[in-house]
Amino acid sequence: MQDCQGQPRVVIVHGAEEAGFVLALARGRPVALLSARGAAGYLGIAGFRAILDAHGALPLGILDAADAPGHALAALKAGFTTVVLSPEVAAFPGLERIAAGMGARLLKAAPPALDLSRVALNKPQGRRYLARWLGVPETE
Repeated sequence: MQDCQGQPRVVIVHGAEEAGFVLALARGRPVALLSARGAAGYLGIAGFRAILDAHGALPLGILDAADAPGHALAALKAGFTTVVLSPEVAAFPGLERIAAGMGARLLKAAPPALDLSRVALNKPQGRRYLARWLGVPETE
């Protein structure tokens, strides 16, 4: 399900298992998989890409580089088509032009998202909550 502006529903994932669960539950509906804030710095670009690649979901990934322009540029070069970077970073305008030239987007802020670190996917109510967020019929 898309939100009222026609954008995919966004979910913050912290591992391949969560990403797989979201994709299975979404069943082809528009969804984006967002990293936690600043994950480009502590998880690494390759780390988040591995989470997505485990499910062939790189095109759905949004990597948050916080205030690290070098990480944002490296993420774009690594194939991410959407990267979050603080607009206060002096290099933001230049990186925004580079991203556009690559057919990618540099966001000034992460989109509204459901953070799965706050959802108990091992419990029926957690799975129902995620299903409602994604706009899919409840399966239990």
